[in-house]
Amino acid sequence: MSWVTLIIKADAAHAERLSDALMAQGALSVDIHDAAADTQAEQMLFGEPGEPSGEIWQNAEVSALFNQDADIDEILRNITHTAQLDSQPDYRLERVEEQDWVRLTQSQFDPIRISQRLWIVPTWHQSPDPAAINLILDPGLAFGTGSHPTTQLCLGWLDQNLQPGDKVIDYGCGSGILAIAALKLGADHVTGIDIDPQAIAASQENALRNQCDPSRFVFTTTHQTVQQGLQPDEQVDVVVANILANPLILLAPILAQAVRQHSHIVLSGILKEQAEEVRDVYQQWFDMCIADEQEAWVLLTGIKR
Repeated sequence: MSWVTLIIKADAAHAERLSDALMAQGALSVDIHDAAADTQAEQMLFGEPGEPSGEIWQNAEVSALFNQDADIDEILRNITHTAQLDSQPDYRLERVEEQDWVRLTQSQFDPIRISQRLWIVPTWHQSPDPAAINLILDPGLAFGTGSHPTTQLCLGWLDQNLQPGDKVIDYGCGSGILAIAALKLGADHVTGIDIDPQAIAASQENALRNQCDPSRFVFTTTHQTVQQGLQPDEQVDVVVANILANPLILLAPILAQAVRQHSHIVLSGILKEQAEEVRDVYQQWFDMCIADEQEAWVLLTGIKR
């Protein structure tokens, strides 16, 4: 069995109209992407939750997957009319053959070395260093495989700074990767919080897969004591939040309240150009600094005054 992918060049003004027209023609799936992806001309677009960027790449491609017997000529005529194009767009065709999609997906994820002693290892790989602290984690529905710079920045900080016996909150835990790393690095207890029930289920499963002691962690979609403000004897040694800049700004009073005096906050998911704004907000409670950066992302950390 095979399929055919119709790939059409488009500008920002027509890409979404072409996408809708292709779906109306029976496309099995459609996506819009940067035609210059993975080149020096790649155009970076970022949007915050609840505040989509509203932008589309100026030099875009619209890819639509069809059954192999689809009449591409007729589809092109119809979408030219439906999308109100002056002429038939430039396009190319690619054939997609049946494959072992599970094996193909797995081949894209190799073990990731975070530090001398910390690795992320998918279940289908042998650990390159069995004596290391190995986080056993597969790609899933929840964010956090360890491949993204924001996750690696947080993991690197935990590896270098977490103290045995620390109590930790992982706010926006996703797959649970940071919470699990904290446990395996010696944290006494970790609370993982996420608004997505699938993230909570994934975190719990991943923690048990990593043989974490269930008495030392809890994952939850709500945490009233954090939202209402922890008492001084309930506050934690480290709050780590790998989210995005706008949510971090909105959550600042809640996260600040959760950290005990002279202890740490660790913030990621922040682009370089957003760092100053986020830092200024948290400066009310913490002595903040840019602790590290990777690609376009920075890690902000602070010690509570």
